[in-house]
Amino acid sequence: MARYTGPTTKKARKFGEAIYGPDKSFERRKYPPGQHGTGKRRRQKSDYALQLNEKQKAKYTYGLLERQFRNLFKSAASKKGVTGTVLLQFLESRLDNTVYRLGLAPTRRAARQLVTHKHILLNGVLTNIPSALLKPGDVVSIRNKSAHMEVIQNAVRSTPSVSKWAWLEWNSEKMEGKFLEYPERDNIPEKINEQLIVELYSK
Repeated sequence: MARYTGPTTKKARKFGEAIYGPDKSFERRKYPPGQHGTGKRRRQKSDYALQLNEKQKAKYTYGLLERQFRNLFKSAASKKGVTGTVLLQFLESRLDNTVYRLGLAPTRRAARQLVTHKHILLNGVLTNIPSALLKPGDVVSIRNKSAHMEVIQNAVRSTPSVSKWAWLEWNSEKMEGKFLEYPERDNIPEKINEQLIVELYSK
């Protein structure tokens, strides 16, 4: 299935946040893209525009297409609890996002590639579906013949300790991580106003 493969800095500037991770180009130009730069007066956005912008930000941050995102929202709406929080918990429980959070890849894009190229095991089974949703107790590990890949070793060495994610547990000896529980909203670092997304889809 197709994915957005365009310029990431341009998207980050549109949303005013480095949604794809550390970006030196974004840090130099944090204003929205466009030929007039910071000199152009921008009209105040309508409520709908704000809601749409927030949905788009979440979609690009986690690397989903429109249909995928809508279906995930429908699943979240059918569950008990606060719909917006459940939606973010589902997004965080995706296999590609978990691989990224565990520090096995520097970005979600790279994590998705590791999964699709069959380097990742889920509960000991080779899995190449990035959108697979994890449940508490699921174990994510690296395929034996892939464990010594330079890209994985570099990511593990350069990524901060996974212990900062309360819902994940990492075993460096076995090179595997466990999805302990769905994260609390306060523990999810993404600056997304999920209530605006709920309002958008509730119309």
